[in-house]
Amino acid sequence: MKSDTKIQWNLLLGLLFAIIIATFAVINVEPVEVNYLVAKAQWPLVLVILGSALLGAAVSGLIAIVKSTKLHHRVKIHHKEMEAKEQTIALLEKEIVELKKQAVSALIKKEDHTKTLD
Repeated sequence: MKSDTKIQWNLLLGLLFAIIIATFAVINVEPVEVNYLVAKAQWPLVLVILGSALLGAAVSGLIAIVKSTKLHHRVKIHHKEMEAKEQTIALLEKEIVELKKQAVSALIKKEDHTKTLD
């Protein structure tokens, strides 16, 4: 039920946005001169504005993709480092347990040796 309402709201907002864009396009049809450094051209103002906005969105999207890819790569590297360190910790914990066992058995042998001497 909630998804139907959400779809209806999205459709309504999309329709409202389309009406605003259409109104904007109709109002801004006068031609403007665009200088390309090597040439000049006349374009409707709405196309210049929308083209600039689309180009800006595309550049922003590409930058976001590059940053996301770099972050994903760094996360993979950190994950591998973390796994290696976890393995090292596990080995060191096993070594600690073994050393404690050796220490306990050495103490027991020492106590047995001192008892036999007495």
